[in-house]
Amino acid sequence: MSSPAPATEGEATTTRRPRRGPHLSFGAQILLALALGLVVGWAAREYQIGWLSATLAGVGSLFVQLLKLAVPPLVFTAIVVSVANLRNVENAARLVGQTLLWFAISGFLSVLVGLGLGLATNPGRGVTLDLGTAKAPDHTGSWTDFLSGIVPTNPVGAFVEGNVLQIVFLGLVAGIAAVQIGAKAEPFVRLSESVLEITQKALWWVIRLAPLGTLGLIGHAVDGYGWDLLRPLATFTVDVYVGCAIVLFVVYPVLLAVFGKVNPRRFYAGAWPAIQLAFVSRSSVGTMPLTQRVTTERIGVAREYASFAIPFGATSKMDGCAAVYPALAAIFVAQIFGVDLSFVDYALIAFVSVVGSAATAGLTGAIVMLTLTLSTLGLPLAGAGLLLAIDPIVDMMRTATNVAGQSAMTTLVAAREGILDRRVFDAPPVSLDEDAAPAPSIATAAPADSRTREHVDA
Repeated sequence: MSSPAPATEGEATTTRRPRRGPHLSFGAQILLALALGLVVGWAAREYQIGWLSATLAGVGSLFVQLLKLAVPPLVFTAIVVSVANLRNVENAARLVGQTLLWFAISGFLSVLVGLGLGLATNPGRGVTLDLGTAKAPDHTGSWTDFLSGIVPTNPVGAFVEGNVLQIVFLGLVAGIAAVQIGAKAEPFVRLSESVLEITQKALWWVIRLAPLGTLGLIGHAVDGYGWDLLRPLATFTVDVYVGCAIVLFVVYPVLLAVFGKVNPRRFYAGAWPAIQLAFVSRSSVGTMPLTQRVTTERIGVAREYASFAIPFGATSKMDGCAAVYPALAAIFVAQIFGVDLSFVDYALIAFVSVVGSAATAGLTGAIVMLTLTLSTLGLPLAGAGLLLAIDPIVDMMRTATNVAGQSAMTTLVAAREGILDRRVFDAPPVSLDEDAAPAPSIATAAPADSRTREHVDA
């Protein structure tokens, strides 16, 4: 038997993995599960199959519970570690300022999309609903709730209740204190890093179950919400999806291309798995581990910056829930109750959307943001109750927009500040089915342009 030919120099340094059989990518598995969920959900509703309905509801609910299980330690340690990592970055204050600026700019543009679409389509005109059954939701928002909700009365209570905004506050305080203490706080920082790694690994196992969770969540949604329920609110529902789609595929790409000088198509190729998971899970915070992973490993954002921007964005960057949706909903409620909105009212909607979006993290999602908007405008809070029936349907698109915006604006800032690794960004996206190479750090990220990381704080 002849001996194999000697390996070339290039082959000698390469370890080839054995070929595997046909394998569906993570994104393809999600899409397949979504299609199957539509069919199974329709069958459960059409033929009144009780056990199938219960199974779909149970599978979807369990998946979301698993996603949210580790959120408190994940958010706290991610914030602590990110603050500790930023201490070694000369332009850390500038990065934080740029993040806040671009989060606000994209949020303002998103609320303009919602207002423009609402004024063009008049989603509440001609709609007949039983206003006698409308009542304010159990959880409502106000500026007092928002401000007092940031600082917990009991640190342990914030973790027990899963109040993300309060956990972020505690993480920021602990991280800044650790930086100020210096060497004595290194054991605490190293412990936080270890807990963060363990939590992310465990959550990644849960995320691998996303196709099964997708089947349950989509199937349950189709089983529970038929066209008869959506018919009176069809214009509003379509408006939410169209408005979010405009933000996703027009606003973000323009911002990325014009101000970040990056290819929007490549960005979406990298971020798409997180956007898909956000759509089916309806949880920005639950999707956060995957959002951070695709932002660093597939897009090339330096991990020190992404570990700050993504957790912060998951609690405050809500263009779907806090911009497009409340703008459209405020117009809908005003038209239902026969209230004419003035220019000042529209300006207030924009202001509340940009400033108050963090309330969606600490309280109860988009409904609280909507009631905060309605109370600011003096509109009946009972109007929010009219939209509760279809909230799970529109929440899928809202959450996908939230997560896309979190990753997109993080990428934009990284590109502008020279901490986006262009080699990673321009390369074909790495597979999420296996452990990928370490994410780029600020020390190794390739500069975006002639500017470098040597910026000093302005």
